[in-house]
Amino acid sequence: MTTPEVRASPVGWVARQARVYEESGGIKGTTISGAPCLLLDYRGRRSGRWHRTVLIYRAHGDSFLVVASNGGADHHPLWYLSIRENPDVRVRVGTHRFSARARTLSREEKLDVWAGLVEVFAPYATYQRKTSRDIPVVRLRAIA
Repeated sequence: MTTPEVRASPVGWVARQARVYEESGGIKGTTISGAPCLLLDYRGRRSGRWHRTVLIYRAHGDSFLVVASNGGADHHPLWYLSIRENPDVRVRVGTHRFSARARTLSREEKLDVWAGLVEVFAPYATYQRKTSRDIPVVRLRAIA
């Protein structure tokens, strides 16, 4: 199976960290401010091309939770808009790479996991207070 070309993030530090993470086979570049991070490859909603971003995560049972915080901006990050339309993604967590399906948690599900996500990365609480937008939490679950 060949892997299609993946476009780097236009955000410089994200592109650099993703490159280090991928080129090291998941050994380096695996944290952001002390929090664990993963690589998310997703199809652009307009272009259909693969893109890559780096996201902080929390393991949750057989899946991984990521937060579409966009630093507390009043609009969703582009990766989130894309996965709502194209939920089949590819993920690298450390040395492990797998295909996954993304699903936005309901408001009730988010309430159950939000405190744990804030434990992993405290600024999420500030980001949520900063915006009127309900910041989505996404579950990434491996698919066969």
